[in-house]
Order: sequence, then C-alpha cells, then structure tokens
Amino acid sequence: MAKPDYYATLGAAREASADDLKKAYRKAAMQYHPDRNPGNPAAEAKFKEVNEAYDVLKDEQKRAAYDRFGHAAFENGGGAQQPGFGGGEGLGDIFDQMFGEFMGGNGGRGRRGPRGGADVRAGVEISLEEAFKGAKRTIRVPTRVACEACVGTGSESKEKGSETCTGCGGAGKVRAQQGFFIVERTCPTCGGAGRVVRNPCRICAGAGTVQRERSLSVDIPGGVEDGTRIRLTGQGEAGGPGAPAGDLYVHVGVQAHEIFQREGANIMCHVPIRMTQAALGAEVEVPSIDGSKARVKIPAGTQTGAQFRLRSKGFSVLRSNQRGDMFIQIAVETPQHLTPGQRDLLEKFEGEAQGHHKGSPETHGFFAKVREFFDRNTKAG
Repeated sequence: MAKPDYYATLGAAREASADDLKKAYRKAAMQYHPDRNPGNPAAEAKFKEVNEAYDVLKDEQKRAAYDRFGHAAFENGGGAQQPGFGGGEGLGDIFDQMFGEFMGGNGGRGRRGPRGGADVRAGVEISLEEAFKGAKRTIRVPTRVACEACVGTGSESKEKGSETCTGCGGAGKVRAQQGFFIVERTCPTCGGAGRVVRNPCRICAGAGTVQRERSLSVDIPGGVEDGTRIRLTGQGEAGGPGAPAGDLYVHVGVQAHEIFQREGANIMCHVPIRMTQAALGAEVEVPSIDGSKARVKIPAGTQTGAQFRLRSKGFSVLRSNQRGDMFIQIAVETPQHLTPGQRDLLEKFEGEAQGHHKGSPETHGFFAKVREFFDRNTKAG
C-alpha cells in the first residue's frame, strides 16, 4: 500500500512556508492526539503519520529530498539500493545530485581518477615598445615533469603502470553513513588519487613525476597591459600516472618608459619647449611608439598644459589592428643660466611688457584681482 503524501497528511500546500507547515502540524496533531481519541486505533495511526510527515518536512534538506524523490528518498535508511533510481543511488547520491554543483562537484559524481598536475606561475618583464609590438620570451620554470625512467607511469613495469584502487573503486573518496547523514573522506588507501602503484618506480617513488627546470617559449601579443596574465594550457606541473598536466600562468610586467606614458590605448608624451618657441610659435619633431617621427605645429602664444592630438599614433589594441591616439602635452620651460646678452634682451622685453597688458592677459588679470582684494581689506580695517 502506497504511503500517503506528507503534505496531504498535514493538510498543507507543497509551497507552504515553514511557519505554515508548523501551524498545519499543530492543528493535525491536536485533532488526532490519542488523549482526544481514546481507544481509537485509526486516530492513533493517523497521529503517527502526522508526526512522521512533519519530522521530514520541517528539515530543509529532508524536505528538498522529499520534494524531488518522494518517499523513495528515505527508504532503507537512505543507504541501500532504491527502486526507480536507475540502479542503487543512496541518500548521499541524492544530495550529491541536488547540491553537488554548489559545492564544486559535477552533478553528483566526484571526480574519479588521479589528481591533475598543479598550476605553475611565472613572471616576465618587457619594455613598452615590446608591449606595443609583441614579443617572444624564453623562460625557465622549475616544475615537475614526467619521470623519464617510468615514462610517467610511476611503475617499474612501464607497461603495467597503476591500478584502480580497490579501497574506493577509483573514486578517491570513501563514504560512511552516520544515521541520516553521509560522511565523505579521502580514501586512505590511495590518498585520493583513485589509483595505486603496486611496483613503484625507484626514481620517482611511484609519483610518475620528478622535479626539473624547463625552458619554455612564450609569445606575448602586441597590446598587452601591465599585469596581463597569459595562460599556457597543459604547460604546468605534470600530473600523476594517467592524470593531465596543470597550466602555466605567465604574468607580464611592462617597464616604465623614459618618454611615453600609457593610458589604456592612448599615449601621453610631455614635450618641453623654450619660452621663445611658445611665444613666437614653432614646429617641433616628436617620436612615436612605433619608431616613426611626427611634426607638431605649436601656435604662437601656447601655454604650459596645452595638448595636441595625433590620431592613430597611440598604443596598439590587443587582438585588433586598431591603435589609440597620442597626446602631446606642452611644458613651457623657463630659461636658466642666462648669458649677459640674453639678460639684456629679456630686461628690455620685460620693460616693454609691463605696459602691454594684452601680451600677458592671465598675469594682468590675476594681479588686478590681488589689488582689489587688498583694497577691500584696507577699507574694511
């Protein structure tokens, strides 16, 4: 005879909240309580069903299992073979299917077989020009490689290699049921590898790998930024017998440049010019990151901080044929160590400039405001 639905037993909806379930349970328990129904076997049996139903539905994990698998989730204590589950999935397997992906699993089945090799990290420094064009570097990486003596099998008998662990059946983990819960731990026989070597290699002691230093060529694409991480799949540490190798992560550092400053796909170049060039106007030659030259026309009266844009003269864009822009930022330089002749010329220039306010509008405007400031404070005092 099929067992009644737990929700129907409590008189609650399947989407009922925990509080609603609790209210439904109290109502049903009060209705069928033996003290209220003395000598009524049917009421006593119903009271037991109500308690059994609430015992399952008040627990979040039990309720989730029941919602998915019904009464089959709790038959035989959850540890024996269950009918209708495709051949022997216990309660631990049920929870694996439900929650495994949230715990880093793969749909209820732990990864079987030996552990893969560890990932390796290395660093390389390149110049800004190399970051623009792209570069190739040879790096030396201390890592673990397949043992030459056993060809990575870990066994003295190269053909035989390792065998499936009999302690865990290759799963790398063993389970033990404690009441309702399933406790999982690393297999003590194989240490979680899922395989064991019966006749270990004398060179690598059965690990299948040995410590070595490898030389690797790394292609760095043009447009990389400082801190870029390049992944070389399968170039990390070798795995154990039959296991995949890890990956190599190369962190790229870009050195500071003496002329250019990079800002994303654009380049800034600070160009100092003489005071006379700024006043009279000039044409200056500036370098580009690609090694070419460009001429920039500086109009008369240019001030410090003025910027000029050279389109498509900036940095290369990663995985693209496009380039950013280059911005020339002007800095007007005050002359030092004047010769007597230069000093005479500048003194003459300054004498004429004092009465020519249009020649230095910012200077005239600033000191006019200063005079007004002092006048106001003098009157106020």
